[in-house]
Amino acid sequence: MTGAGIFVAGSKGQVALSLKEKAAAKGLDLSTHGRPDFDLSDTAKMRAALMAYQSSAIINAAAYTAVDAAEDDEATATKINADGAGALAAIAADLDVPFLHISTDYVFAGDKDGAYFEDDPVGPTGAYGRSKLAGERAVMAANSNAMIFRTAWVYSPYGKNFCKTMLALAKTRDSLGVVGDQWGNPTYAPDIAEALLSVIAKITDSGWKKDYAGIYHLTGTGDINWHGFATEIFKASEAFGCTVPTVNAITTAEFPTPAKRPANSRLNCDKVADKFGVRLEKWQISTAACVKRLLEDGALG
Repeated sequence: MTGAGIFVAGSKGQVALSLKEKAAAKGLDLSTHGRPDFDLSDTAKMRAALMAYQSSAIINAAAYTAVDAAEDDEATATKINADGAGALAAIAADLDVPFLHISTDYVFAGDKDGAYFEDDPVGPTGAYGRSKLAGERAVMAANSNAMIFRTAWVYSPYGKNFCKTMLALAKTRDSLGVVGDQWGNPTYAPDIAEALLSVIAKITDSGWKKDYAGIYHLTGTGDINWHGFATEIFKASEAFGCTVPTVNAITTAEFPTPAKRPANSRLNCDKVADKFGVRLEKWQISTAACVKRLLEDGALG
């Protein structure tokens, strides 16, 4: 056994990399695991990896996240996001350790006027959302003590995301058209990581309580549309001498994509705050922090 540490499914995604960074800063024993050695589509490999690692908690940060590609390959998305997640949850149940699973705002239709609560009716409009909703159901069916954390609009210094795309485009474009009729909560992956580690710390300190199980929303504080998010990114970049392009608001219809995006992705996060004392940073503050890292530390490339 390698010690009672936190086992993270996923190694290259924004949340997995942020968890690794945050855990290292705190001196926590955390290990990330990705393909080919750890694969959500291979239950035998998953079980073998987990049996070789004495986990104090398991976080599932692995997923099929190619939203548009899922429209043509829903079977693969479902195999990973639903079947794989359910199998991992079952292993966690067998090991009797806390299981934290990351889900998405895409489980909702996006037609509600206000922010979505955890118990609002779901209704995904695309393949990715359907696969993630099936994953939530598979996880809860396999592990009654599972905790599911829905997040949205994730960005970070890692991987591909909206913040990095905007800053890269600003290098070559004088003006940009950005969708202004989709609303949500920009969420900084390092803030997600900090919150998940705080949840695990509380469980460790207090002991497991049955009412910890269930679904939670976990996003940056405050909401905005994509146009406003882009504007804030460029505002933060000015401090580093970057040229700011003109940002024009366009409609969803003017920027068609294979998968339909929710017009309203806003999630109410009071439940996780009440239960675990966790409230993510205001999205504007985290956006500035991300831009600083990308531009000052050269993470943008």
